Amino acid sequence: MDSKLVKNAIGRIVPTEVNGKQAVPFQGVGKYKPTGKKTAPPVATCADYPADGNKIVADIKTALIKAGIKDGMTISTHHHFRNGDLVANQIFDAAAEIGVKDLMWFPSASFPCQAPIIEHQKNGVIHHIEGSMNGPLGDYCSQGKMRGLGVLRSHGGRYQAVQDGEVHIDIAVIAAPTADPFGNANGLTGPSACGLLGFALADSQYADKVIIVTDNQVPFPCVPWQIQGNYVDFVVVMDKIGEPEKIISGTTQITKSPDRLLIAEMTAQFVKDAGIMKDGFSFQAGAGGTSLAFAIYLKEMMKDAGIKARFVRGGSNQYLVQMLEEGLTDYILDGQTFDLDGVRSMRENPGHVNTSPFTSYNYHGKGNFASMVDAVVLGATEVDINFNANVVTHSDGKLLHGIGGWQNCLFSKCTILPIPSFRDRIPVIVDEVTTVCGPGELIDVVVTERGIAINPKRTDLIDATKNSSLPIRSIKEIKAEIDEIIGSKPEKPKLGDKIIAVVKWVDGTILDSIYQVQD
Repeated sequence: MDSKLVKNAIGRIVPTEVNGKQAVPFQGVGKYKPTGKKTAPPVATCADYPADGNKIVADIKTALIKAGIKDGMTISTHHHFRNGDLVANQIFDAAAEIGVKDLMWFPSASFPCQAPIIEHQKNGVIHHIEGSMNGPLGDYCSQGKMRGLGVLRSHGGRYQAVQDGEVHIDIAVIAAPTADPFGNANGLTGPSACGLLGFALADSQYADKVIIVTDNQVPFPCVPWQIQGNYVDFVVVMDKIGEPEKIISGTTQITKSPDRLLIAEMTAQFVKDAGIMKDGFSFQAGAGGTSLAFAIYLKEMMKDAGIKARFVRGGSNQYLVQMLEEGLTDYILDGQTFDLDGVRSMRENPGHVNTSPFTSYNYHGKGNFASMVDAVVLGATEVDINFNANVVTHSDGKLLHGIGGWQNCLFSKCTILPIPSFRDRIPVIVDEVTTVCGPGELIDVVVTERGIAINPKRTDLIDATKNSSLPIRSIKEIKAEIDEIIGSKPEKPKLGDKIIAVVKWVDGTILDSIYQVQD
């Protein structure tokens, strides 16, 4: 790799150039200040569009040609269908037919259903991916086979990158469950309804060309419109764009593990005992099975105490919907719809509000919702004794997950990670995480089945829970117990010297490097 390598503010070795662009090493939380203006797409004129408002073209291939697709462009997609997406693969199949090469794919996240895109990396259609890589695509990158560097950003970091001009989208392709011929679109209705389309908002506003792909065309106007037709160049109607039942992936199902149910219950008890659970409070729970179980336990505690939340942040799911419909919260501020009950609720309940990374997570905005949340409950693959956490690589070093909104949520008033102390006899509490995705100063509490560790910086939480029945311990004490149970330390992952991806912080600086895994 030709780029210069430097040590950033948390001691991680990172490149100063990524995919041909200058990169800024992480300088510390809140230390990097952006300059300049927001970027903007080219000025368009109504003279170039049909006076009757009908922007429908025959198919994706035709839309890409009309959008001017050529070698080296950046093509973006969203992931609201999660593992049920049927559009992304077709985009690059069409690009291969057209004969273009070296495209950058800029998804808000990828999923195993998009594994066929590996073939388009092999045949040269796709040069590299800048976006969260889940499963097979992450594994392919870990093997060092991708030609460019992977760039992992949070949901808010992705919006920041587009808004700041760090990433310029040439063509955005937005799968929309309902749309009119003008391009107004939403995800609330139609056979492929997936909820909101917030992750595609920046794409629609900043891309040079925008293509809507729908399987439910309605007469103008499509109301409500989550994507405005005034941003849209072409509309494609096809038979089926997604399988909404597959938005419920493995990360959005409640845990059945007794240990993890215990962790979830202790997490809810901590929120109560620390005095966070009170009238008008707010919380957010991630998509993992333990976080979902936490929401169920907290709901019952709220009912018993007669407490009502002002708002809950989603990822919406049936459990948050139940809270809304039972009067336990005034609002769900939804950033991503995680199951079909969430889709229904967004369609039916005025208190179930569609949000986007701009409102919720964009660190280069005039504030965002994330810092206003009283408690957030998230997952992690590893946490170290300094409370640094990892969510993208496993103990074997493989890149198998994306960041999602995880980094952005760390700015809540209390960040809690409920995690098992080990998985398959591999410790989750370690001396040093494989990849730093979140600095320890922003992680307040770690809950395991062997006890609860509070970051020493949070003396307020330590004082608030000192008389509770919860098993409060130091993180080093918990780690020592885990090490004694497991015995000999597992081998560290065998990593090469080649950097295959980087983790960006919420401000666009480089937090850490991810290295090729050796066989």
